[in-house]
Amino acid sequence: MKVLITGGKGMLGRTLCRRLVAHEVLVADLPEVDITHLRQLEEAVRGFGPEVIIHCAAMTAVDACESQVELAYKVNALGSANVAVSAFRARAWLIAISTDYVFDGRLDRPYHEWDVPLPATVYGQSKLAGERAVQMHCPEHTIVRTAWLYGPGGPSFLHTMLKLGHEEGPSLKVVNDQLGNPTSTDALAGALAWLMEQRVPGIVHATCEGEATWYEFAREIFKLWGLRRPLEPCTTREFPRPAPRPANSRLEKRVLRLAGGPEMPEWREALSSFRKFNFDGEIKN
Repeated sequence: MKVLITGGKGMLGRTLCRRLVAHEVLVADLPEVDITHLRQLEEAVRGFGPEVIIHCAAMTAVDACESQVELAYKVNALGSANVAVSAFRARAWLIAISTDYVFDGRLDRPYHEWDVPLPATVYGQSKLAGERAVQMHCPEHTIVRTAWLYGPGGPSFLHTMLKLGHEEGPSLKVVNDQLGNPTSTDALAGALAWLMEQRVPGIVHATCEGEATWYEFAREIFKLWGLRRPLEPCTTREFPRPAPRPANSRLEKRVLRLAGGPEMPEWREALSSFRKFNFDGEIKN
């Protein structure tokens, strides 16, 4: 198939480019293609003629979104509307990547696809606006929500921990009262490849199996990479950020299961598989 990837130079986009080698792939990313400029985007889409568009481009700096509200909405909401319009006009199936941040994290169980979104951050609000734009402008779509993503080259929590873990210093405090599903871009790319073929409509959650706190995730990273800098659990209150983090980011993959989709790897298994990559994302000899 002919597959256009917005944000193809980003962490997930790079993984998809490696994963989809059997397909003809076009990377649509800055500076050549700006999703906030409809005409520029449409020219790229019309010139390539994709059968599938995977929309990865987004402003994902959660804290920056709090202070750059208009930019967040310009990229995540207006940009997604432009991608959806372009996909509709090109008669391409649209797979749009979204986030656990569309929920406020107060539920005491994993969120499934039919739970009502209630974002508590500008990032989450702008991404939810993007979801609604996709639903409005492109009927043939799959919205894929994921969480706690890491992959070759980063940036991600994992890469931050690797950097800090290799530095000398006092114990690193890591939040231990937020739960989520650490997810590798490779695992997500596998689910996206399946969804690209099957074209499951609506909203789909796709994360690795199992759950952890950020502290537990960091501890596993340090264990696998043999890092000896001490780790210390702390509370969210001890580590305040401009954007409030959801206490519960767990996503249930109900639609993926009901649609007969692929099993996602357990998060520790996926992290162990990622260990074969070095810090720059190249496979070790």
